[in-house]
Amino acid sequence: MCGICGIYNKNSQPVDPDVLRRMNDAMTHRGPDDWGMEVAENIGLAMRRLSIIDLAGGHQPIHNEDKSIWVVLNGEIYNYGDLRTKLESLGHTFYTHSDTESIVHLYEEYGDDFVTHLRGMFGIAVWDKRRQRVVIARDRAGIKPIFYYQDDSRLLFGSEMKVLLQHPAVSRDIDYSALDAYFTNCFIPAPKTVFKNIHKLLPGHLLIVEKEQVFTKKYWELDYQIDEQMTFTESITEFRRQFTEAVKLRMIADVPLGAFLSGGIDSSAVVATMSELSDR
Repeated sequence: MCGICGIYNKNSQPVDPDVLRRMNDAMTHRGPDDWGMEVAENIGLAMRRLSIIDLAGGHQPIHNEDKSIWVVLNGEIYNYGDLRTKLESLGHTFYTHSDTESIVHLYEEYGDDFVTHLRGMFGIAVWDKRRQRVVIARDRAGIKPIFYYQDDSRLLFGSEMKVLLQHPAVSRDIDYSALDAYFTNCFIPAPKTVFKNIHKLLPGHLLIVEKEQVFTKKYWELDYQIDEQMTFTESITEFRRQFTEAVKLRMIADVPLGAFLSGGIDSSAVVATMSELSDR
């Protein structure tokens, strides 16, 4: 796993790189292989990397051709190869083999709709220097976490809550309604967290900062439609097709692959399918 974090000062005050570095260092355990940081006046992005794809060239943050768009990614984009081929045909130039770089050019091409083209698990932050805006995206199922804090002067975000607590502006005031929910339900429903001013970005949502305004936008919703004409046999065939495709996509890596076996049917099915798809 990797980790990302960032600071956007809505009051145009320069970002303190030492504070951003402390935030990034708080999640060293998420990415022992590499780290990166980019600070440009009132915006700062940082990340810790666990290298999976393009081990040598995938250093983040990653930028576009004229360095007007910067991206950090926590996660994996499974269809980045197809996206790269399409984007190159549209005239975009790549300087790495990283899945992260496909996000940069998707944003150039499609704006906020870039996220609808992605297949994967991700927490993403895009800094659009020309338009002075930040777009933060969480994957459809909410596999990768995004926490954020905002007040009148700034927006902070990170892959873990403790990252935000490194900033001196963030208090540790308890949200007692969230605590009540935890003791009642054994979990705290999003977007609440145990801290008053720290929130979770919901799965399938964007968090956008634009012209000092901060708002969220849903980009995906689960389709509950059922094909009542499909037979049981057809359902089995379709499930096997989709399951095999899902496993195959997750086997794209530049490092050795492995799996945890719990002894249950699900993990055993994953490993059996991996064995069928692999010559290793």
